Amino acid sequence: MTQITNVTMHSPNAQAPLAPTSTGNLPLDDNWRKSIPAQVFLNHFFAMDYHIQHQHDLFDVPKFPIFQQFYGTVTDASYKTLEKLLLNSWSAEYALRITPVVNDEQYLQSSLHWTFPQAYYSALFSARAFLAAQGVNVSNEELIRKRIGNMVVRGYYPASIGYYALGPINSYRIQRLPMAKRFTVAAKTDLLLPSREGSVQAELSQFLKTTRDQRVKSLRNAIQTNPKTALRSPKTGEILQKFSVEQYKQLAKQIGYTTYFDMLSRLRISSTNREIERFVDSEIDVKLFHQSLVNIVSHVNAVHEAYIAKALGVDAYRQLVAKLPSYLQESFVRERMNTLIIPMLSADDDTSMKLAA
Repeated sequence: MTQITNVTMHSPNAQAPLAPTSTGNLPLDDNWRKSIPAQVFLNHFFAMDYHIQHQHDLFDVPKFPIFQQFYGTVTDASYKTLEKLLLNSWSAEYALRITPVVNDEQYLQSSLHWTFPQAYYSALFSARAFLAAQGVNVSNEELIRKRIGNMVVRGYYPASIGYYALGPINSYRIQRLPMAKRFTVAAKTDLLLPSREGSVQAELSQFLKTTRDQRVKSLRNAIQTNPKTALRSPKTGEILQKFSVEQYKQLAKQIGYTTYFDMLSRLRISSTNREIERFVDSEIDVKLFHQSLVNIVSHVNAVHEAYIAKALGVDAYRQLVAKLPSYLQESFVRERMNTLIIPMLSADDDTSMKLAA
């Protein structure tokens, strides 16, 4: 099978298609109006990718004390689980990467039905493998989300994906995006891709907020639609239609942190869901969207793989890769191991030796 090479980075100065000439700031073209939700989504993920490329901080990870002290807990039983989870992650990433081989715009547009979930599930299985290397074998996505959220806050991840949101609705606090407050997301009628770090951080801040909004509203709905869990008025006994500030604070505690993982979970859109059709039928740059997803997934998975390789040891990690099916072994997996993972572990060894001296 043809070897799949890394997707090259797009120019951060690339721009989205401009809205047609409008009157009163409203686009005249109806197709463009219908494309707005999809373009906003593209802007969000483009910003994630841009921030990763701009930070260029993967090799900061070996310098983290938390990485240097990471030894993992891998037994014979958990090794088999780890191997299977990595295979699932890499298979999904492989499938995501080969989509552009078919150079057909209509096909690429339709491929969003499967490229969205491929990107999410590759990162999900990678996160599960990362947890499994620590002796934590969980499959419940809510538990995975909370554990990964805690690890983001504790500093396991580089700055490129280490930002997060916390707090109750209307009082969110955005952490580790210092430039976000000084910039605002471009007006919806422009919908230009962010092209500078300040506007990128503002876009990421907005993405965190809308993602947290969805989670808060979903949790509130789940609680209030169940007569057994619904909060009621102490006076009338009726199910509450409005929540107080204190009640929203309780929801925030239940949710935990909102991180890159929650943002990627927004890709988990069912192909039977009407929402996916908004993307398939839109006039957005699908190639750019796909490329951004590949770059994000590759970065997230590389971070997890570095920790896993450290827990296993270089030789054992090489052996794990050597047992993969040839279509994976001879693709991005081996290349990432040789150009990123092993050099990161070598950098960790150098740092440890300096500290010991």
